[in-house]
Amino acid sequence: MIISLLDYGAGNVRSIVNAVEKLGGTVKEVKKPSDILDAEKLLFPGVGNYENMIKILNRKNYVRPLREYLQADRPFLGICLGMQALFEGSEEDFSGNESLGIFKGRVTRFKTGLAVPHIGWNGVNLKKDSPVFKGISADTKFYFVHSYHVVPEDESVILTTTNYDYDFVSSVQKGSIIGTQFHPEKSGDAGIRLLENFMTQKDLRAGRDVDIRGKGLSKRIIACLDVRTNDQGDLVVTKGDQYDVRQEGNVRNLGKPVELARRYYEEGADEITFLNITGFRDFPLKDMPMIEVLERTSQNVFVPLTIGGGIRDYTDKRGKTYTALDVATQYFRSGADKVSIGSDAVLIAEDYVKTKKKTGTSSIEQISRVYGNQAVVVSIDPRRVYVASPDEAKHHHVMRTRFPGPHHEVYCWYQCTVSGGREGRDMDAVTLAKVCEELGAGEILLNCIDKDGTNSGFDLELIDAVKKAVSIPVIASSGAGCEDHFAKVFETTDAEAALAAGIFHRKEVPIQIVKQYLADRDIPVRL
Repeated sequence: MIISLLDYGAGNVRSIVNAVEKLGGTVKEVKKPSDILDAEKLLFPGVGNYENMIKILNRKNYVRPLREYLQADRPFLGICLGMQALFEGSEEDFSGNESLGIFKGRVTRFKTGLAVPHIGWNGVNLKKDSPVFKGISADTKFYFVHSYHVVPEDESVILTTTNYDYDFVSSVQKGSIIGTQFHPEKSGDAGIRLLENFMTQKDLRAGRDVDIRGKGLSKRIIACLDVRTNDQGDLVVTKGDQYDVRQEGNVRNLGKPVELARRYYEEGADEITFLNITGFRDFPLKDMPMIEVLERTSQNVFVPLTIGGGIRDYTDKRGKTYTALDVATQYFRSGADKVSIGSDAVLIAEDYVKTKKKTGTSSIEQISRVYGNQAVVVSIDPRRVYVASPDEAKHHHVMRTRFPGPHHEVYCWYQCTVSGGREGRDMDAVTLAKVCEELGAGEILLNCIDKDGTNSGFDLELIDAVKKAVSIPVIASSGAGCEDHFAKVFETTDAEAALAAGIFHRKEVPIQIVKQYLADRDIPVRL
């Protein structure tokens, strides 16, 4: 079973390769235009920016053979941008380069008051029978991460729709040509089944009597793994109390990163985040330990993977210089779907606030321009600073709090920190979130030093303030200690996701128990 893969050089294709190989297939990479016409079945996964994709397809002379292949109605599966490429153009593209134009219609940005990008697990509504959905249950949810969606002129090509404030087209099919906006390779067992159907069905045009009527977007439960070397030089998952990872002088060892990630996937985590909390600055890029962690994890974990730590410009011990974009690219090619930028984001935002000008060269701007803003997460690490009145911090976002300070102060602001929480900066969390969104970030991972490791619940005031200030998704982090803490963050704020670490590592609160608790309270989750 040979599947030809059109990899135009952007984003994470390792996961789709691993999925095909897990199903017994062999991947043949398209390296020249004639390889497209020689394909038996063609798989085109696309991640990132539409304009960048179209430019590369034209530069490699892939447009004409692709069009010829598709006009012959030969087996094709386009994923995300790979589906959008089937249409006549996109609002994201100002290049004037030629699109495929197989289907009439264009790609448009979401026009909604909800967070954009649309990130997470959402249901699909099947509009016509298709063998690719054979054996997939009616309430299945698939993983989406995008800011744009297709608007076909011919409704007969619509295979499924999905609701995100309004119904949009989430997959298309005409004959043997299929496209999905969602990512099967990141959609767990259901996504793997869809890929298997594409690979094994002899006639993709034959109907199948299935009825899928999916529900809306789920709140995401994310397992976080803080990874570093211990005193013996082993790479371990650890957890700190207010960022202190040592206990009785030794680094806490809560398990091996690849094994824990596999466990969380099997337990139903919606995403998995690795935070590299050791510098690893002396390593040549391709030899950095987290590269191997991602490569091994993506072989058996088919949900989104985020990697944080070290996404910045640096020079290794051999004197070779790498840009943040180089680092991010290597992580994407190793299995990551998103990168998380922490301390560097604060410094970038400080410069922007001073100059009021975008440089185009910051890590946030470069990575989002090439891979799309949905690939860039900004991790914010603030702590509370109490003040007697708003006048004491006029240039910060000061809020009234229900939790008075040590001297009975009823006002506070949230000071951003760098270097693992060790250094405070003169910037508040709300300002940082707003600036990073403007620079191109697609998601905020919102921590809180005061809450970290306390098991006392999320800082709801902080989360609510940041969420109201931005239009991109927010992940609540720090402080989860029981199922009810997850319920409270979703009931009292509009956060799209909640992340935890220690309680999952120590098996104090299993992921499925959290999800069932939320479902019993009518909070939408993927069970």
